[in-house]
Amino acid sequence: MKRKIIKIDQEKCTGCGLCAQACHEGAIGMIDGKAKLLREDYCDGLGDCLPACPAGAIHFEEREAPAYDQEAVARSKQKKMNTAEPPLPCGCPGTQSKVIMHESSGYEETKNKDNVPSRLSQWPVQIKLVPVRAPYFQGARLLVAADCTAYAYAGFHEKFIKGHITLVGCPKLDDVDYAEKLTEIIKNNDIKSVTVVRMEVPCCGGIENAVKRALQASGKFIPWQVVTISTEGTILE
Repeated sequence: MKRKIIKIDQEKCTGCGLCAQACHEGAIGMIDGKAKLLREDYCDGLGDCLPACPAGAIHFEEREAPAYDQEAVARSKQKKMNTAEPPLPCGCPGTQSKVIMHESSGYEETKNKDNVPSRLSQWPVQIKLVPVRAPYFQGARLLVAADCTAYAYAGFHEKFIKGHITLVGCPKLDDVDYAEKLTEIIKNNDIKSVTVVRMEVPCCGGIENAVKRALQASGKFIPWQVVTISTEGTILE
């Protein structure tokens, strides 16, 4: 049948994933860092995804396409609900996953009073809170940092956070094995590289070890590096 359906301009798509989040039917997904229309029969033609796209990469076209299958969408939603991770017991709305855009990418920038831009591109950042699957993980350069590093190294945003998806934790204070969750994140997403930033103190070796074990358990060969920060705030060679 001929009907109205969305089309995604791959040249304009920035891979932010906001359209996939806005598509309640699950018709849009992220593949190789770009938004794709995965199921034409899941697209209802109402266009909730259009205003969500900050790059103007989505528009309607009228062409031959399968009819919208409401029953299939309902089954898909039910399946996702059955397999979804249980909600956190705290129920805190601050744990909701989201993408953050900045002026450097053509969008509104979050600045402090000194006019220094934030380079954080997603929320949450704590390893314990971040979801295993999120659109921003597709094609991501992953930064896994010990909590104290951002306080010790003055240029942390520009040097490390910029261009990365950021995960932070403290292996000494958090009573959890980071390796298990990091393994799932690496296995279930298209991670391009991993950078570990740790402090020089011995206990910080736990976060480096967790990443090393996660990479091994994932079965993937991904470039990774470790950067060590001194307690005086310098990068150690």
